[in-house]
Amino acid sequence: MQPTLNEKVICADGFSMSVQANENAYCSPRMNGATLYVEVEVGFPTEREELIMPWAESPARPTDTVYAYVPASVVTNVIAKHGGMVSGEVPSGVARLEAGSWSHKYSSQEI
Repeated sequence: MQPTLNEKVICADGFSMSVQANENAYCSPRMNGATLYVEVEVGFPTEREELIMPWAESPARPTDTVYAYVPASVVTNVIAKHGGMVSGEVPSGVARLEAGSWSHKYSSQEI
């Protein structure tokens, strides 16, 4: 069975990245169709993203490298930091935070 590749994640602020998990990707578990991935492969973000730099294969080229075994929770945080997803796909284990669907604006009286 050939692994299915996810569509590139595009966030509300224009940031994008590839997020993959399959038998050929740097992920855990390293298999196709897992119920839950705890680590995933991130690739070729459109800009340097400090949250994933510890996993960069080539830190000198942050937009032209792969990030191996990135914890799914870190990828979720990257998506949140960039305003949520407007399009794309993420593997199971990475929260699909769609732009505008999860944020709440607090007034100064609520804080």
